[in-house]
Formats: sequence, structure tokens, C-alpha cells
Amino acid sequence: MWFGSDRQQRPNLPTEGCPFCPGGRESPEPYDVRWFPNRWPPLDDERCEVLLFCSEHDRSLASLGPERVRRVVDLWVARTQAQGRRDDVAYVLLFENRGPDVGATITHPHGQLYALDEVPAAARRTLDVAPCAICAELAVGHHVTTVDGWSVVVPDAASWPYELLIAPEAHLPDLPALDAVARDGFAAALVDGLGRLDQLFDHPMPYMAWIHQRPTDGGEWPTAHVHMQVAPLWRADGIPRYVAAGELGSGLYFNPILPEDAAVTLRSLPG
Repeated sequence: MWFGSDRQQRPNLPTEGCPFCPGGRESPEPYDVRWFPNRWPPLDDERCEVLLFCSEHDRSLASLGPERVRRVVDLWVARTQAQGRRDDVAYVLLFENRGPDVGATITHPHGQLYALDEVPAAARRTLDVAPCAICAELAVGHHVTTVDGWSVVVPDAASWPYELLIAPEAHLPDLPALDAVARDGFAAALVDGLGRLDQLFDHPMPYMAWIHQRPTDGGEWPTAHVHMQVAPLWRADGIPRYVAAGELGSGLYFNPILPEDAAVTLRSLPG
């Protein structure tokens, strides 16, 4: 458990323009993609970073298109490598909270990085399973699409409506293991999968997304299979899927939409 009491002082919403737009507090110069240390980190020693996906304020990761998302993938790789070389970092977690409905305080397209000193329990749930849990999920999950060697599926035991797993069909352990072709494929799969979510309703889908990959503690971790999980918030247009006491208290989740039905709906939308 970590306690970040300094984060109580961070502003909920910017009061004087977007700090991530060019010329703003965090981005004084023009940029394409950009990273910087989080000003209100929950972890010390510059182990928390903000990663900007583009300079335009009113875009989304999916709307950038594969070529520009590839630059975001390259940024994720570079920051994983930089933080992963540290002796006090065992795991690099990349994530995005998209939209105010999931707590994002700034709407400018961005994600974050946490460089953790231990492997988190959520990552271990797949790392400790042999053979590979992600390879198994790609086989039994409900297929949405395949893009350039990457699969997009609704997990067979999805906890969230329209939940997505995006992973390479090849058993690749982490972001630095992706060659140029695999990085292109990841970018294209992200644009396809996230773009389908935005077509579900009349408004862009708020979601939480995170990338799990091989720990950086020097272990072999043969079951590591890099992947992104996407947890969309809405079960219907503007209607959140709340995770409440019965689920948190039991660890059992009751998804109001059948995973196979979610996959059918998502497959029907253009990629």
C-alpha cells in the first residue's frame, strides 16, 4: 500500500487553460509526444510520469490514427526502458484514464506511468499462471477483430461491459520486445479497438486502460505476455457500470452485459 498525501494539494481541474497544450505550464514548447515527471506523484524519486499523446487538446488516442499512435507506442517503449533500468524499479505500469467520468482531471489526451518497486498483484494474476494466461484468453475470448498480428477480444470472464483485451498473437513479453512491425500492429489494433468503443453510443466512451508486461527485476518470467486491458465505464449511453460493495467485498463481479453479446456488437461496428 502506498500513501500519497501530497496529492491532496493537486488541483481538480485547471483554472487557467490546459497545462498540457503547447505554451501551457507543462508544455512550454511545441511537441508531438512528450513526457515529464508528475508534479503530484503518489510515488517518490520521479517514479511517476505524465505522457502526452499529442499536442491537440480535443483529440483522443483512437482518433490520432495508426501512424501517430505508433509514436505513442515508441514513447511507451522508451519510458519503459528508462525506468526499467533503475535498480529500485521492479515493474513499469502504463495506463490511461480517459474522460472525467473515470476521474481524469484534464481532458487533453494523456496517460501516466508508475515505476513500482514490486510486481503488483494485478499483474501477478497472469504472470503466475502457466502456461500463458493471455495466450489462453486469446483462444477462448470472444473475438472482435485481428489487426496485423494483434488480437482484440472481449475476455471470456469480462468484468466490465465491452471490456477489451488487446495483445499480440505471438508470445512477446514486454514493450521493448516489440520490433517495428509489432509496434505498427499495436498502434493499428489500438486505433481499431478503441475506435469501436467510441462508436457504441452518441458520446465518446470513458474508459480505464492499462498495459501489463514483463517485470524489470531481472527475472525470467516466461509467462509474461504484453497486453492492454481496457475497462469501458458505460453499460449504456451515459449510464455507468458501478462496481459496488457486493462486488468489492466478495471479489466476484457481475457484468450486466454478456461478453459474447458485447463482442457481437463490437464486431458489427467499423474498425
